[in-house]
Amino acid sequence: MKLDVLITNARVATLAGGSGPRRGRAMRDVGWVTPGAVGWKDGVIRFVGPMADVARHGLEADAVVDAGGRLVTPGLVDPHTHLVHAGSRENELALKLDGVPYLEILRQGGGILSTVRATRAADEPALMAQARTSLRRMLAQGVTTVEAKSGYGLDEATELKQLRVAQQLCSSQPVELVSTFLGPHALPPEAGGDAGAFLDQMLAVAAQVRREGLAEFADIFCEAGVFSVEQSRRYLARCRELGFQLKIHADEVEPLGGAELAAELGAVTADHVIAASDNGLRACVEAGVILVLLPGTSWNLGAAPARARFILDDLGGAVALATDYNPGSCPTESLQLIMAFAANLYRMTPEEILTAVTRNAAYAVGRGHRIGTLEAGKQADVILWQTDSLAYIPYHFGVNHVDQVYKRGVLVVANGQVLEEASA
Repeated sequence: MKLDVLITNARVATLAGGSGPRRGRAMRDVGWVTPGAVGWKDGVIRFVGPMADVARHGLEADAVVDAGGRLVTPGLVDPHTHLVHAGSRENELALKLDGVPYLEILRQGGGILSTVRATRAADEPALMAQARTSLRRMLAQGVTTVEAKSGYGLDEATELKQLRVAQQLCSSQPVELVSTFLGPHALPPEAGGDAGAFLDQMLAVAAQVRREGLAEFADIFCEAGVFSVEQSRRYLARCRELGFQLKIHADEVEPLGGAELAAELGAVTADHVIAASDNGLRACVEAGVILVLLPGTSWNLGAAPARARFILDDLGGAVALATDYNPGSCPTESLQLIMAFAANLYRMTPEEILTAVTRNAAYAVGRGHRIGTLEAGKQADVILWQTDSLAYIPYHFGVNHVDQVYKRGVLVVANGQVLEEASA
């Protein structure tokens, strides 16, 4: 077999085997093949296996990369971001340091509403430029697929603008985007406090989003002072009828019942779940809902972290990790930093963390059938790291440990730097 690229002499974490996301202690199984090799042709993996099988199968390649014993993994997947937006909110740092709660900042017209004003005022080229810069940073650190939410419009024109920008970015740079419509991210001032009428408006926008094929997931901020469980149930049930898969911003601040609702509706993910009840988390696990945890947000807000060890050890749940990249509660594009937070705040092992940002994160965005693992027939999204140690990545935090990144089999990052032709 003649391949395009063959990486040899590697410590390969395949994440392969079985179907669906990994759960509980199974998240520690990353499918080591050492010394191993990974090869692909036309952007599709054709070989993953021990070095002894390379010669036995007569494998050749146009480019052979000797990993020298270093780590090779699937490309990273960030399953929760608010990628497309305008402006920043560093002016809120002083409020946060003074102990003003997140929801109080929102009630004062800051927070999400501050970004809404900036995003409404920005044109598509400005939004495109800002998002492209963020995607370049993500790619340099090994992120090859990103979920991108709307939600900084809270009106038809701006929500559609955000989603159209994300759609354009799909074809103009290498990172793969999965779009989520988050129209009910907050209640805008012009709604006059009438959440029901506003949700009806967002359902009309959701129908337009489906007609244009701009998003496959629908989401809502189910939280005290934002949207109630009953309002969220009605909204998401209608979105499901429109053909969306469901996600929920659930129980970030108070145990409102968002996790229970995610289980009831069969959502793909329940995100945040910091304050979720034991019963809510248990219901999610029993319903097969993936719990997307966002340790960077907890750290940045000075909030208690989600109960990852309870989810993993007591409930045997499936956990994914994400940046929650946004201009307010977690302004970072670094999924590697999030991996370090997961080790130190959640006490997750390096193997659990890798599973959470590859295989499980891929299923969290509906892509587990073709990315997130290194297996024959899967898309060739591959990272060659600078280290031979998986533990070294969360241990030595604040730096980029990536050497090379391949997206659909094409080299897009070398020596930790995005290649110019990849971001053109």
